[in-house]
Amino acid sequence: MVLGTLLRHICMPNIAAMLLDLDSRAEEVAAVHAPSDHTDSTQFTPDSPRAWVRLALALAISSVGGVGMWSVVVTLPAVQAEFATSRGAVSLAFTLAMLGFGLGGVATGKITDRFGIVMAMALSIGFLGVSYILAGLSSTLWQFIAVYFLIGLGTSATFAPLMAEASHWFERYRGLAVTIVASGNYIAGTIWPPLVNWGEQAAGWRTTHVIIGVFCAATMTLLLLVLRAQIGGAKVRDHENAPPPRVDLNLSTNTLTALLCVASISCCVAMAMPQVHIVAYCGDLGYGVAHGAEMLSLMMAFGIVSRIGSGFLADRIGGLRTLLIGSAAQGFALLFYLFFDSLSSLYIISAMFGLFQGGIVPSYAIIVRESMPAREAATRVGIVILASVVGMSFGGWVSGVIFDASGSYAAAFMNGLAWNALNITIMLTLLIRSRSRLAVA
Repeated sequence: MVLGTLLRHICMPNIAAMLLDLDSRAEEVAAVHAPSDHTDSTQFTPDSPRAWVRLALALAISSVGGVGMWSVVVTLPAVQAEFATSRGAVSLAFTLAMLGFGLGGVATGKITDRFGIVMAMALSIGFLGVSYILAGLSSTLWQFIAVYFLIGLGTSATFAPLMAEASHWFERYRGLAVTIVASGNYIAGTIWPPLVNWGEQAAGWRTTHVIIGVFCAATMTLLLLVLRAQIGGAKVRDHENAPPPRVDLNLSTNTLTALLCVASISCCVAMAMPQVHIVAYCGDLGYGVAHGAEMLSLMMAFGIVSRIGSGFLADRIGGLRTLLIGSAAQGFALLFYLFFDSLSSLYIISAMFGLFQGGIVPSYAIIVRESMPAREAATRVGIVILASVVGMSFGGWVSGVIFDASGSYAAAFMNGLAWNALNITIMLTLLIRSRSRLAVA
C-alpha cells in the first residue's frame, strides 16, 4: 500500500511532464504545417504558374516605370527653347537621371535584400510620382535638371532590384525571367517616347510631366498591390527560400563583384559608341538625323529580341557563356561599322548591333545569381548595374572627345573595340575558373 502510494507520487509527475512535452511538440508541428498569413511565400514553388504571374506583373511595372530613362530625351528641345539655354546645359538632366538611376539601383537593391522588393518599389514609386510633378512645376532650368536626378532614383528599382527579385522566382527558367524583366526598359523606350511627344504637342511639356507623374504613381501602385498579394506581404523576402548558387568560381564575393564591375564598364563603353552617336554619325555622313533616329529605334527593337533570346540561352549554357557570346558578337558588329558606311549597310549593322548587345547587361544579373548568395543578389546586381551606367556615360563622352580630336568616328569605334576586348578577356578568365568548379545545386 505504501509502495503504491510512493509510485503514484513519483511516476505521475513524470508522466504528466512527458504528456506536456508531447503536447508542446505536437503544437510546434501543427504550427509549422498550419496555414498562415504568409502561405504564398512558404509554399511558393519556383517555375510555377504563380511565378509567371509575378513575372508578368514585374514586366508591367518595369515598362511603366521605365519612362524615367526616356522622357528627358524627347523633352530636351522644348525645355531648351523655354529656358533659352544651350543643348549641353539641358543634356545635364539626362546625365543626372542616369546618375540617380545607377546610385538608386544600389540603394534600392540593399533595401530589397533587407526588407523585400515591395518596400523598395514603394519608395521608388513615391520618388517617381512626386519628382515628375515637380519637374512640370520647375521654374528654372537648374530645378528641372536637379529633379531629374530624383526621377532617376524613382526609376532605379524597376531594373536591377527587380531583375534580382525575379531570379528568386525561377530555377529552370531563371535566365529567361531575368531578361524578360530587363526587357521592360526597352519596352518603355519603344512605347513612351511617342506618347511623351504627343503629350507635348497637345498640352505642353509641363502638363505632360505632371500627367506622367500621376499616371505612374497610380498605375504602379495598383500593380505593386497585386504583386504584394502574390508574394504574400510587404516584408516577405523571397531570397530566404531561394536555391543556393550553382557555380563556384573560388573567388570572394567582393572580388567577383569588382571583376564584374570592370567587365560591365568595359562592355558598356563599347556599347555606348553606336547608341549615343549613331544619330550624329548619320548627320555627319549626310544622311540626316532622321535616319539616325530610325536606326536607334531599330537597335532598341532588336535589343528586346536579344534580351529574350539571351534568357533562353542562359538557361541552357549559363550566364558566363551567354555574356561571352554577346560580347564577342558586339565586337564583330563594331568592326562592321569601321568598314561599311552606306545607308543600307548602317541600317543592317544597327539591327545586328541591337540583336547582339541587348542580352549583355541582364547576363550580369544572371551571373550574380548563379555564383553569389541569394541574400545579397539585389545589392550586388545594383552595384554592377551602377558600373554599367558609368561605362555608358563615360563611353558616350569619350567617343565625342575622340571625334573632336580626330575629326572622325573611326578612332572612336576602335576605342570601343579595345574596351570590348577587355570584357572578353575577363569573361574568358572567369569561364576557365568555373569549368571544374560547378557547385552541386
